[in-house]
Amino acid sequence: MDRMTPEQRHTCMSHIRGKDTAPEWVVRRMVYAMGFRYRLHVKGLPGKPDLVLPRHRKIIFVHGCFWHAHGCRPARRPPATHKRFWKEKFAKNVQRDQQALRDLWQAGWQVLVVWECETKDPGRLRALLSAFFAPSARTANYDLADQHALYGLAAETPKEYGEE
Repeated sequence: MDRMTPEQRHTCMSHIRGKDTAPEWVVRRMVYAMGFRYRLHVKGLPGKPDLVLPRHRKIIFVHGCFWHAHGCRPARRPPATHKRFWKEKFAKNVQRDQQALRDLWQAGWQVLVVWECETKDPGRLRALLSAFFAPSARTANYDLADQHALYGLAAETPKEYGEE
């Protein structure tokens, strides 16, 4: 049972932002400090990426662990009410994310997904970004199942979200 009235829940949920979130700002500041310049939320690209570096053909998504069903410890518990709704919502979110990644890889972009939980450790985040921006020979775009290193810890909806 929800502790809030429908009006309170609506007000609470309406304040959740889809862009300019705290994790996104952490990544933006670090990328900028590393000397890279980027464009934000380019509508013409699949998934409307958070950071786009057209000169380098690189894209960074900053995903919230809860909304994108990462499966890390803080995001592992699904909401207790309306389980079917949340299961379907998370599954659709993950499917949409995977399709956007496929489309970007097929278009020749290199894509990095930074999870909200990865922004909590600045040293680890800097290492992740440095590896992504390191000059290298053009890397091949692998099948989505092989992209787990770039996509993060989990590319599928965790089992906990699939259970009733």
